[in-house]
Amino acid sequence: MKTVFVTVGTTSFDELILTIKTPEAVKVGRGSVLPDPESGLDLTLEAFRFKDSISEDIACADLVISHAGAGSCLEALGARKPLLVVVNNKLMDNHQLELARQLHKESHLLYCTCSSLTDTLRTMDLSVLVPFPPAQTTHFANFLDIALGVQ
Repeated sequence: MKTVFVTVGTTSFDELILTIKTPEAVKVGRGSVLPDPESGLDLTLEAFRFKDSISEDIACADLVISHAGAGSCLEALGARKPLLVVVNNKLMDNHQLELARQLHKESHLLYCTCSSLTDTLRTMDLSVLVPFPPAQTTHFANFLDIALGVQ
């Protein structure tokens, strides 16, 4: 059985929850909508508002569908999971769209909106995705050493 993990982080993104039809697990954040487990679809559905960590859920997923928050994106990409980001186009000054576009341009994820989610799921090719490079924390530490004159 394939597992899809869907998260909206800690935000409210009810439109995404309403759009999702077949997730294995859905993190609904502070939104007011919970998916109907009696939908008649052959699936196992677990919905929750908060968990101390979603790392295990991401690790068990074959696909992660997420809002375009930086934390959610980086956690899924760091776990080397295929990521489909759904941009909330109702946000003002939408920095999430900028992040999704850039990571898509670098072939790390696919992105869409709620209105194009079904088509994207039908036509997506996850084989084009390139793994996200691991963090190189020494670069930042070296920068700070130089900037602060500590060497």
